[in-house]
Amino acid sequence: MNHNTPLHPRPLRHLTTAQRRVMSTAQLREHGVSGTETSARCRPEGPWQQFLPGVVLLHPGPATSEERLHGVLLFAGRPPADEVGGVPAQPGPGEPHAVYADAMITGLAALALHRFSSAPPLPSLDRIDVLVPRTRRLRSSGCARLVRTHALPTPQQITGLPVAPVERALADAVALLSDAGAVRRLLTEAVRGGHCEPASAVRELNAARLLTRPHVVDAVDTLLAEGRAIAEDRLYALVREYGLPDPLWNVDLRLPGGPHLGGVDAYWPAHAVAVDLDTRAPRQGEDDSGWSLMERSREFGEWSEYARKREHLERLGVTVVHITPKKLRDTAEQQATVVRTALMAAADREPAAYLVVLPR
Repeated sequence: MNHNTPLHPRPLRHLTTAQRRVMSTAQLREHGVSGTETSARCRPEGPWQQFLPGVVLLHPGPATSEERLHGVLLFAGRPPADEVGGVPAQPGPGEPHAVYADAMITGLAALALHRFSSAPPLPSLDRIDVLVPRTRRLRSSGCARLVRTHALPTPQQITGLPVAPVERALADAVALLSDAGAVRRLLTEAVRGGHCEPASAVRELNAARLLTRPHVVDAVDTLLAEGRAIAEDRLYALVREYGLPDPLWNVDLRLPGGPHLGGVDAYWPAHAVAVDLDTRAPRQGEDDSGWSLMERSREFGEWSEYARKREHLERLGVTVVHITPKKLRDTAEQQATVVRTALMAAADREPAAYLVVLPR
């Protein structure tokens, strides 16, 4: 008996259907199949085939999409060791991805799993991107393309597979796309489909140093415009659904005969309350690793301008309610309460300065 073969092998029937059809050589040893027997079964015309280094397809036909996904994860992952024998442990009831530790699907394959209609279907992908730690000592092979990162994000579980969050999958997909239309379609669907907020997508694109590519910058401009339109629609719905008084929408505020104070998304002149949507890219300090000095300076300038506008209005007696698109999406009732409280408190404040209100 091979010295790596356990004394009490686990039967193959204990695995899921997909795992029974694609397994690592370490798993096969755990289930009583020696390396010699595996090699023999993977010979030409044999019942098995070598799918990737260390990964075996347990049938002679082509791999299905599900088998390819499991296979690349088995190839790229770093399975936890079993207590006895140092062989990969099988997933427990709450750990469907245990054998794929330190690896997750990313890029276009991940977006397909997130049900992006603008991503190619899984069977059409020649290669599947797998996100692994930067220190992983392994090279891309066959249909498995390794994408290395300093810090792995927390994966999402889709059909029992660890999949990168949409923002990270987008960045890894865009990094390999030169088609401006394809990039724009993916980013637009990410926002329209409610998969992520524009700011978080821009943060990942920036961290991947993709904002130096003209076709990506153009797509990001479209993305931010799309995000603002969606946020404005959510603000309209908030006012309507929570019974707030109708404001003046999208207006510029000025002092009579004086300077322009800035635009706001909603304004209640009788109460001197304004709502300002913050749809900018993430502020410096949220996750600015890799930002150039120019990028940091530009972001600091945008934030300073925003802060100056808010401080100036508040000095004139206007209450400015700052709302992000994420807050509108996730905590609409709480944001409505904040606005309603500001409107009710108007009677207890000193009268605000008289302002001229113009359409924006």
